[in-house]
Amino acid sequence: MSEAISLMKGNEAIAHAAIRYGVDGYFGYPITPQSEIIETLMAEAPWNTTGMVVLQAESEVAAINMVYGGAACGKYSMTSSSSPGVSLKQEGISYMAGAELPGLIVNVMRGGPGLGTIQPSQADYFQTVKGGGHGDYKLITLAPNSVQEMADFVGLAFDLAFKYRNPAMILTDGVIGQMMEKVKLPDFKPRRTEQEIREQCPWATLGKTPERGPNIITSLELDSASMEKNNIRFQAKYRQIEANEVRYEEVKCDDAEYIIVAFGSTARICLKAIEMARQEGIKVGLVRPITLWPFPAKILNEYAGKVKGMLTVEMNAGQMVEDVRLSVNGKVPVEHYGRLGGIVPTPDGVLDALKEKIVK
Repeated sequence: MSEAISLMKGNEAIAHAAIRYGVDGYFGYPITPQSEIIETLMAEAPWNTTGMVVLQAESEVAAINMVYGGAACGKYSMTSSSSPGVSLKQEGISYMAGAELPGLIVNVMRGGPGLGTIQPSQADYFQTVKGGGHGDYKLITLAPNSVQEMADFVGLAFDLAFKYRNPAMILTDGVIGQMMEKVKLPDFKPRRTEQEIREQCPWATLGKTPERGPNIITSLELDSASMEKNNIRFQAKYRQIEANEVRYEEVKCDDAEYIIVAFGSTARICLKAIEMARQEGIKVGLVRPITLWPFPAKILNEYAGKVKGMLTVEMNAGQMVEDVRLSVNGKVPVEHYGRLGGIVPTPDGVLDALKEKIVK
């Protein structure tokens, strides 16, 4: 079927892209501001067309463990939630990382801590890129800043998750989840046959074959020496991902004397702030991390030798700013500007913070 251009919310784009990518199963639980994902999937009833399973689980804990089960069979399995719900999924996400299972988790962030507010936030950055569950593990993390990227990143997240046998997350917020834009949806991709899954995922628990016995999927290893070997292997995989999968966008950085670093919806706001700053003769550029992990540390370190200062703009009390400071390693001042509790920064606020904190 040909590509379709539609006007839809970011959450709806996630759902439609999942159907078209050939996802085998979605397991979720409603929570604002991401409920349109499961609502759209239920309305589209893909079990009648592609055969995709869509199930509202009895809890967030149940949902992530259903994703674990589907992923263990080599299936494209996913879930979505918002901040408090993702916290409940952390144990299962750690289990998936420890068992080297590919899968997709979508977090449409809301303000916290606790139940907080249903308004947008970016305060789950630490939880996501530093490993919100227990143990040493990493999540491949994509941060869309448009409805189009919400759709595009579903397929990209699954591709990366299966390439490296590692769970992936789309980390977005209520602004992108709820806003409406034109989006070009991809062609329908047929779901894989069981034979194709066996060929692509020889580790999957699809029963024994004449060539081998049954596969066993587990994150448990009681022998410490063996567990250390597992962890060393995981760390080597993470270094490979860091070497190969960093993604970022640069805007007006060629002549910049100052750099703003922002992701997701705040990066869009910063574009207007940069325009306003340049009208006042302040040469500012934007580096937008698209992968929050692996983080674009190298490019920021390179800019640190060229600019006078950097400002991170985040909807939190200061989280990504720590990774920016680590990236530049003291070469240049790095400051943070953030709004909390669901308040979205304005271009005027960003420009004022830039002048106050960096351009002195």
